[in-house]
Parts: sequence; C-alpha cells; structure tokens
Amino acid sequence: MNEKYLAAVETIKAAILKSQSRTVQNTNRESLLLYYSIGGYVSGNSREGTWGTGAIDEISARLREELPGLRGFSSRNIKSMRQFYEAWQPYLQLSQPLELREKTSAAAIDLALTAEAVLILSENRPPVATDFRMEDFTGISFTHHMEILHTVKGVSERLFYIQASARCHWSKYTLRERLKQDLYHHQGALPNNFAATIPDDKQYMQAIHMFKDEYFLDFINTEELDLTDPQDMDERVLEHEIISHIRNFIQCLGSGFCFVGNQHRIEVDGEEFFADLLFFQRDLKALVVIELKKGKFKPAYLGQLNFYLSALDEQERKNGENPSIGILLCREANKSVVELAIRDYTKPLGVATYRTADELPGQYQVLAPIIEEAPKLLDVVAFEEGGDEE
Repeated sequence: MNEKYLAAVETIKAAILKSQSRTVQNTNRESLLLYYSIGGYVSGNSREGTWGTGAIDEISARLREELPGLRGFSSRNIKSMRQFYEAWQPYLQLSQPLELREKTSAAAIDLALTAEAVLILSENRPPVATDFRMEDFTGISFTHHMEILHTVKGVSERLFYIQASARCHWSKYTLRERLKQDLYHHQGALPNNFAATIPDDKQYMQAIHMFKDEYFLDFINTEELDLTDPQDMDERVLEHEIISHIRNFIQCLGSGFCFVGNQHRIEVDGEEFFADLLFFQRDLKALVVIELKKGKFKPAYLGQLNFYLSALDEQERKNGENPSIGILLCREANKSVVELAIRDYTKPLGVATYRTADELPGQYQVLAPIIEEAPKLLDVVAFEEGGDEE
C-alpha cells in the first residue's frame, strides 16, 4: 500500500480510537467533531491531488482491516464526511487553530489535536444564524446532518431543519418526512395564536412544526360518493370518510397522534356537546380537537372550538399534560380574516384547509400512487448501497 495512504490510515485510526474513548453523553458532539476533522483531512488531501484516484476506497478498506468491527467508515461515508466539512467549513471553526502536518503539502488538519477542540460558529456565520445555538448543531446525529445536506441547498433552510430536529427530537424518519413535506417553506403558514397561548418555547416550536396549513385527504374522492360538487359534502359525510380511513388520516397528521374518538361527548351542567375528532398528541403531551367544516371559515367557529378546549382542560386534562389544542379544518379560509379572528382567544387554536383526491389535476391523480411509493423504493436502494452507513 502507498506509504502516504498508510500514514493516512494511522492518522485516522488514532483519531477514531481517541474519540471512541470519550463519554457516551457527548456521543453526537464527539462524532461530529471527529467526522468534521476527518472530512477536512480528506478534503485537503484529495482535492489538491496529494492522493491518487481510489485513495479513499483503499484507506477505507485498510481501516476496517486494522479495526475489526468498525462501522461508519465505508468509502461512501468518508466522502460524506468530506462533504460535511466542505459544506460547513465557511461557518465553523475549531476552538483552537490546528496545524498542518506538512506545511508544504495539501495535508489538512492534524487530527491528533482534535481531542482538545470543539466546534464553534465562526465570525463568518451566516446572517440567519444570529439566534442559532451551537448545541442544536451538535445535538443531532451525523445521519441527520447528511439527510439535510443531501436534500437542502440553502444555509438558512439547513439551519432550520437542524434546529427543529434537535429541539423536537425528530428521528431520522421524522426528519425525512418533514423534508419531503418541505416544512421549511410551510413553517408558520398555519394561521394560529400559538405564540400567545403556548408559553413554553420547546412546546411552541413543536406545535408550529406539527400542524400544516393544508391537508391533502387523498383517501376521500367525492366522485365515488356520488357528489357532483365537493362543496356538497357536509361535515357528517366528511367525518364518516375520515373515520373509515382513520389510519390514512393519522398519516396525514404526522407521527405521535393517537385517536381517542369521534363525536366526543362533553357535558357541562347537564348540557351535552360533541367534538368532531379528538386525538392525543404524544410529543406535545396534549389533547387535540379537530373540528370539521364543509365550507369557508367563519369567525364564529372559533368560539365553539375554544369552548371545547376549556371544557376538556377542566374535565379531562390529566396531571403532567399540556393545555389542549384546537384545529379547525375548513374547505377554504381567508388568512387575513383568520388571523384577525384568532388573535384574542386564550386557548391554542389553528385553522387549516383540506383538499380531496378529485381536486387534483388529472395527470397528478395518475401519478399520486407512484409518488407515494417512490420514497420507499429509494430507501431500499439507499440501504443496499449504504452498507455500514451510520
């Protein structure tokens, strides 16, 4: 094996062994520091021609020979480390300057010194990072970072998903779903009063990310219901279709929703009231009422929903649970009207709209099943190609 490659193997191996000795509590931070440093080392040598073609493949194979059972250092993953470094190098720096091993060559970071370093935001931090915490960056796994880097190009959008993943404790599967939904461009699109009614910052962020401004109920087709106009579908028909396809509806809502029941009975001083759909959201630790309306949003609808939340908080909310949240699901809504109507209510409320399958253009109706299956096929391909990817 080329002597330069052997030296690279020894350098990377020493850094790996040193990093593995750190405490479990700092796993993500230590791993990211290690991968960032290795990425810089590989970038400096491979981009400037110090190493020849196939060097990364050779180094990866030799590393796994010398460290049996080593995972996460396939040639593909080492290239990902290089991508990670090159993507963030303009904005990150190590807490102390690291010397080049050879002043006259393109060798990059002296990995032996990474044990004494931490990653910090540099003076060249992007303008969007003024409120960004480094703990969020080091609080998610390398796998999360690479999911974001592979999908998102803009720095502000990347920081958004990093922050949301860290603070909302998203799994890599939840992150993939949020990326697929293009949550960044829909953030805050749901008209709501959460900022005024949810004082806890973490829960507020979770609520903002949890609910969308529009839900595509592709399991409902008004043509199959013998309705010539989707507007003819009343609330009871809509509710019946949702209950008949409750699994599909929960998938529309996202992870963590547990169905409690429909037409949930609320009694106040002998009078009965019935909430259309009641869920418990495990991540928010709160009951969620979804009220269904067949037509356009009307301000009066919010009063009814606010009343349901007050009653549920008084009668059914358990110790340790957060205040109930209400979502009004309408056929259409004027955002300006909603924002004016919702702002003075004291309970957490949001207003979203819905569309049914027959409201898509014809060509998209044909493509919808294919689009639905595509991520699953891509996951299979990624798994087969990824090998020992972490």
